[in-house]
Amino acid sequence: MNNSFFPALMAMLSVFFLSFAMIDMFLFVSKRYKDKYLEETSTELNDILLQLPPARVLDLNLAISVFCGIIGAVLYGLRVQSPKPFHLFMVFAVFFIISFPIPKLILRFMKKKRTEKFNIQLEGALGNVASSLKAGFSINQAFEELAASNKHPLSVEFRMLMQEIRLGVTMDDALENMTKRINSADFELVATAVITARQTGGELTGTLERLAALIRERMRINNKLKAMTSMGRLQALMIGCMPFLLLWGMYHVSPGMVNSFLNTPVGYIALLVVIILDVIGFLVIKKITTIDV
Repeated sequence: MNNSFFPALMAMLSVFFLSFAMIDMFLFVSKRYKDKYLEETSTELNDILLQLPPARVLDLNLAISVFCGIIGAVLYGLRVQSPKPFHLFMVFAVFFIISFPIPKLILRFMKKKRTEKFNIQLEGALGNVASSLKAGFSINQAFEELAASNKHPLSVEFRMLMQEIRLGVTMDDALENMTKRINSADFELVATAVITARQTGGELTGTLERLAALIRERMRINNKLKAMTSMGRLQALMIGCMPFLLLWGMYHVSPGMVNSFLNTPVGYIALLVVIILDVIGFLVIKKITTIDV
């Protein structure tokens, strides 16, 4: 009895301390991820001017993920007779992981669309500024006209620019802050041109007109590239969905074969490999069809 007691005690203590270390590491990693997530979310919310606490977005993420996981597990339980608890947990985990980044992706999509809309409006705004300068207005008065216009998001950004200038921020610093806030390559050219012209006393009207023509040409090339690469993007989407559609179709044709495949360790490993290769293929095709101008 003594010979078996001490090895069992040592094994129990090893498992206890290993579990304690793993829990401590999990808490540390989750805290680091939460801090990074809140910081990135706060930046994205500020970029699209949404007055929403970053912690609320994290709570919304968790709520949506848990809801999708429960829905997935319930649907799986309704489709399969006498489902195993492990299978229900796996379905819940898959739906939880897939749905977790949805709010973050929505924020990034909103930010991207807002930047694209700003770039579209910027081309016409530069023409208005050039016309105002030709009529004898100052650059501040020209920006005031843009801020007074009802063109969201361009008018909102220029309104914030003029508010900073009224509070004592220099024009150069206000333009740099606006460039960081919008993260637009087109407006970065405009800000650089305005700052350079103010420092060197160069002719700004012709520069803004040339920048407007440059932005117009870039938009034309971007639209042409999107049309030319639309087939590649559709192929990436089809390749990404094809394995799961085939698995769904095979389940309806021969459910016994699919169930026996998924109930073995080899089946789990093969499914994991397919998912990894599928994601890699989707990302590679997306990288190829994404061309920066």
